[in-house]
Amino acid sequence: MDTEAQQTERDRSSRPSDSEDTSDDTGGQEERSRFALVSRVAEWLPGGRITLTALVCLVFVLLLNTFLLQPFQIPSGSMESGLRIGDRVLVNKLAYRFGAHPRRGDIVVFDGTGYFGDADYIKRVVGVGGDHVVCCDEEGRLQVNGRSVDETAFLYPGDTPSTVPFDVVVPAGTLFVLGDHRSDSSDSRDHLGDPGGGMIPVGDVIGRADWIVWPAGHWTHLVRPGAYARVPAADGAHG
Repeated sequence: MDTEAQQTERDRSSRPSDSEDTSDDTGGQEERSRFALVSRVAEWLPGGRITLTALVCLVFVLLLNTFLLQPFQIPSGSMESGLRIGDRVLVNKLAYRFGAHPRRGDIVVFDGTGYFGDADYIKRVVGVGGDHVVCCDEEGRLQVNGRSVDETAFLYPGDTPSTVPFDVVVPAGTLFVLGDHRSDSSDSRDHLGDPGGGMIPVGDVIGRADWIVWPAGHWTHLVRPGAYARVPAADGAHG
């Protein structure tokens, strides 16, 4: 038997393959390259890694603000008493993406340019596309698709649903919106004779207000009132 040949064969099998060595070396080099790049960027920036960390955090916040959540400060008393002047709410910018639609009772922030004024506004959705919205019924309540809506849970104390009578059908792709403090709100009622008839295009909705986050004592989750959930859907409308 050729013992020298057997020994050589065993020695070869005990060594790692060349491909494994190359793979480990490549992975290590890539990792070292990434760390080296971070180190070079940190050295280039005044303040080093602290500044780099701050910049990364800033970019993250900007991306979050652009695509996911946006803080909005309540500028007026039109949504009292639920939302007070100076309150800050978080607007969910993904609420109406991927096929979802605003629903009656949602509190939305929208761009009012060309309809309400050159600013962002916050109001409650009362009617969606296809809805027949009337004020008021025999008991002085708002009526949507023939169903009277009890708004006492969120309407400003002492206010009536509206001192201005109206009878509208909401066009497809638009919203009819009102403030909760009806006597101190400029909303769809005030623009019925304007271009667009006081309706807000769904495409101009920035997002849904989901949380009051400031002041801390007013922190709360904003939910859709049950009164609107019971309204029957009109043809082509999204509840």
